[in-house]
Order: sequence, then structure tokens, then C-alpha cells
Amino acid sequence: MTLFRQIYSLLFGLFLLVVASLGYVQFTETQSFLTKQMASDLNNTSNSLGIMLVPDLEAGDIVGAETLINVIFEGGYYQQVKLTWLVDGKQQTWENPIHIEGVPQWFIDLDFFQTIKKESIITSGWIQLAKLELTAHPGFGYNELWRTMTNAIIVFSVLFLIAIVVARVGLTMILKPLHEIAVHAKEIAQRKFGPDMRVPKTAELKSVVLAFNSMSDQLKQLFNSLDEEVGELRKKNLVDQVSGLPNRQYMMGRLNSWLNEPASGALVMAKFDWLEEVHSKYGYQVRDETIKLLAEKMQEHLDEVASSVIARIAAYEFAFLITSSEHDQTSRYLQTLIRTINQEMSKAGCKPNENFAIGVAERIGHMSVSDILAQTDNALQKAIKEDKVFHWFETNEKQLFTREQWREHLSTAIQKCNFNFKWQPVHINDSDNILQRELYCQLNMGDKIIHAGQFMPYVELLSLGSMLDKYLIQDVHEKHILNKNYEPIAINLTFQSISDPKFHEWLNTFLRSTPLSERICFDIPEAAVYSDPDSCDAICAVIRDNGATFGIDHFGRQFGSMSYLQSLRPSYVKLDQSFAYYDDSEHSGELCRAIINVARGLDIKVIVTGIEEMPQLERFVPLKTNAFMGYIFPPTDIED
Repeated sequence: MTLFRQIYSLLFGLFLLVVASLGYVQFTETQSFLTKQMASDLNNTSNSLGIMLVPDLEAGDIVGAETLINVIFEGGYYQQVKLTWLVDGKQQTWENPIHIEGVPQWFIDLDFFQTIKKESIITSGWIQLAKLELTAHPGFGYNELWRTMTNAIIVFSVLFLIAIVVARVGLTMILKPLHEIAVHAKEIAQRKFGPDMRVPKTAELKSVVLAFNSMSDQLKQLFNSLDEEVGELRKKNLVDQVSGLPNRQYMMGRLNSWLNEPASGALVMAKFDWLEEVHSKYGYQVRDETIKLLAEKMQEHLDEVASSVIARIAAYEFAFLITSSEHDQTSRYLQTLIRTINQEMSKAGCKPNENFAIGVAERIGHMSVSDILAQTDNALQKAIKEDKVFHWFETNEKQLFTREQWREHLSTAIQKCNFNFKWQPVHINDSDNILQRELYCQLNMGDKIIHAGQFMPYVELLSLGSMLDKYLIQDVHEKHILNKNYEPIAINLTFQSISDPKFHEWLNTFLRSTPLSERICFDIPEAAVYSDPDSCDAICAVIRDNGATFGIDHFGRQFGSMSYLQSLRPSYVKLDQSFAYYDDSEHSGELCRAIINVARGLDIKVIVTGIEEMPQLERFVPLKTNAFMGYIFPPTDIED
């Protein structure tokens, strides 16, 4: 029970006790007063009537005595009058029934008034003439008692209701700071650091509020300092200080992650020997300034063509990882890159299309890091040897379908729910228990089974993400996959689904209709949080409000503040696979620890991904992560 209800109940009980006590006192006093009044009235009437009857009794005038008694009896204040003639023993009785108008019978049956009688002997000198017995009628008492009590109850009830309302309003106002303290305390416990609370006027609560505000500020500063520490470590370990671009270490990590995810694209490597010419003519400061300007222009122009990672991997060598593109888009990217280089060369006083070479290798099928690096370097060296601006690595492997064929086959397969499912366990550290299972799917296209790595790039390129996610979730439900295990199922959401309001509405309806919503987890890529934060807030609210959970995938991949964790409040984060490939000798352990501490500081579970062997996992033991996944426990078929 809340403190408000406890105090309110106490005040309610005390006031009720006071009202009941006052009512009891009022009742007993009124009853006593009426009893005394009726007794006094009876005594006076008995004395007066006895004196008035003496002449008639002496004369033996029975009619006169009866007439006199009738006059008094008809007033209705007496239940019975009995006159006994002592001369001959004759007895006369007058009676009124106990029927009281305006008073409930149940109230009369409670017998609040005892029978009040008065006996007196009527004498004439020393001679006893008659005996007179008067019995008071209780009607007057019951009428007055009922009227008094009903009026008292009405007044007390009105006062009681007014007092209760005033007490409730007053308590609400008085305890409002305490309620704010409780809400603020819960938010602090959940690592939510909102604005400071208003300092109340109540002296006892004032010090508590000030203490909470101070604690909240300190925790907020601690989180911000961790966030800033991550930013500084990223700059120190993953950013080239001259160009401001990611360095070789970051590029290698992203390359590993990219090749382990279903994606398309290409890797481009460029060698800019003309920068050496700038160095020899104008010195290293001008050269460094030229590199910085070149990096800014390349980021500005190339991001408009395709999403890519640009890194400076050596003094005059740059790498460009195009994370999702087809051949035509890669070609436009290459043309934009060459144009940008020539523009900057002209500004630096160098001849365009000279002293630089570019090698391009596209990702086709399953490739390892060494495979694509070798192909890209091979293309670069051939461009240098043949004195060409660029060379495109030629491969004999061909694509399965054209773009339009992909659209037709994917649309048909998705709408028919031709999915084959696998799942990969996420193991809890130092335990055989499983935290969740991440779901993977394949598509049946005719007589072919197409893996996610082959069709997902085209799902994104052809804007089929919302359709895929919708039919996939429906198929998971219809095939009762959630009933095949006790652990939650993690489903990856595409970028299109996250930014599609219609998908949000559909997901809200679906989650409301399924009794197993708490068994579903949704993985949201970190890149979507930065590119479309409003849509992420919206879909996370839908997921949270319906009892499901969500986490951030590829956590730590993007350069930027991690303050979004406070607003989104994910249940878990999955570290980007690149962290699994960082070498301790490259001082990345400090960065990895800081990123993990940011999440752990907000009580968010941290899952390590990309684990292929035990030595990799052992590196994360001192970092106190919660769980891990990877091909150390590869995906398995879901048994029927």
C-alpha cells in the first residue's frame, strides 16, 4: 500500500471514529434527555390530574371523571391511563396503541425507551378515593430521537464527505514532492537522468530532494564521462589524426563484420602518390592540410552516391568499403571518387589523372577478408603497373539473377512464405543456459535454396524489407516456432521496417493479438538509430508497450554519442563483430571495455558476437559481458 493510501486510510479511520463517537454521544444524550422529559411530564400530569379528579371522586360522578381523563388522554402523550375506585374496586382503563407516524418500525423495535409509569393515590383529607396509574406513550420520544438522529447523520455525512475530499486534496498537495521523489528514484534506478526536481517547501522533504538531485547529477555526469571516454578512445585508436577518417584498424574490423553479414557491395583501394609531390613542394603541413580537405570532399560527395566507410590505411593509401550496392551504383561511386580526386589535385597544382591508382573488387558469394583484400590489392597493383587510373578485378563468378528477376523471385517467395528457418543460440557466460536464440531464414526459389547473404542485399535495394519482415513474423507465428523452445526468439528488423509507419501499425496489431509477445525480441541495427532516431523511438515504443523486448545490433560500430541508450532503454546490446577481431596489441581492449561499461552502467545486457573460438571469448571474460554468440555454436535447423 502506498504512503498516500496509508495516511489517507488513517485519517479516514480517525475521522470516522470521531464522527461515530460524536454520534454516539449525541444519541445517548438525546435519549437520556427525552426520557427525563417524559418522566417529568408524566409526574406533572399525574399530580395535576389527581387534584382535578378529587371533586368528581368525592361526588361519585363517574361521567365527570371520565370526561376529565378523556380530555387529557386524547392528547396522545399517554399509552395507558388506569383509574381504580377504592370504594368499590371498580377499574377503568384508557389505552392508545403504539403506532408512531414517521418513524420506521425497526427503529421502534430497538426499544430505546423503557416503559415509564406513575402511580398515585387520590385522597380527600385522610380518605383514599382512587388509585391513578399513568403510562407514558413512547411516540414523542421516538419521534424526537429519530428526527434528531437523522438530522445529525445528514450533517455529519456532509461534513464527513467535505473532510474526506479536503483531506485527499490536501494530502495530494502535501505528498506531491514525495511522489516526485519516488518517480525520480525509479528513474534513477533505471538509469534515467531527467531534469532536477523542484525543491519543496516542506523542510523534511527539502533535504531529500536536494540529495536526490545531487545524486542524479553525479550519475548523469558519470554516464556522460563514460560516453566522452568512448569518444576519446575512438579518436585515439580508430581515427587517423591527420585526415579525421577511420584508420586501418577500424577498416579491418568493419571488413570482418561486413563479410559476416548478408550484404553486397565492393571494396575500393586507392594509392595517391601525388600527395608525395605536394609534400616535396610545400612541406608536410600543406600535405596534411591537403589530406584533410581531400577527406572532407570525398565524404561529402561519395555519401550522396552510396553508403560507405572511408579510411586512411597508410600514408598515401585509402580504402573505401561500399557496404551495399550493385555494380552500376559501384561504378557511379568510382566515377565520383575519380572526379573528386582530380578536383583536389587541380587545387593543389598537380595534373589530373596522374600519380594515383584505384583498385576495385566486388563482393560476390561467400568471401573471406583475405580473399577480398587480395582481389582489391591485385586490381590496384595492375592499375599501377599498367599506368591506369583504375582497374576492376574480373571474376568468373556471375550473379544468380538480374535485378528484375530478383524482384520477381523475392516477391513471390516472400508472399508465399517459402521460408526455411534456423536459429543460433546466445549462451550465457559461465553457464549452459541460453539467453535467447537468434533467428535466420533462407528462401526457397523454385528448386534453389537462397541464403540470406545472397538475397538480403536485394531486399534492401528493392525496398522489400517491410514485406519480408511482415511475412517472416507471420510465418514464425503460424509455424509455432515460439512453442518449440523456452527461450526468447530474436528477429532482425530491416531498415525499411523501422522507418515504415504502416509496418509499425501492423506490428502493434500483431503483438496485441499474440499471447507470446514477451517471447519475441527484435534486433535494431545501431546505424538506424543514428540515421532515423524518430522512427526508432516510435517502433521501440510499440515493442515495449506490447510486452516484447528489443536490443541494439552492431553496438559500438557507429562513431557518435551513445546517449540514445538512455532514451531507447534496450534490454540488451549485441557488440559489433569487429570487436571480436581486434587485437590486444592494438590497444583496443581499453575502448572495448569503455563501450561495454556504458551499457552495463545503464543495466543493459551485453552480448558478444562473432565468437569463433575460445581464445576470442576469453578476451571478454575480464570485461564482464553477459552472453556470447558466434560460429563457436553455429546456427542449427529448427526441429519440427
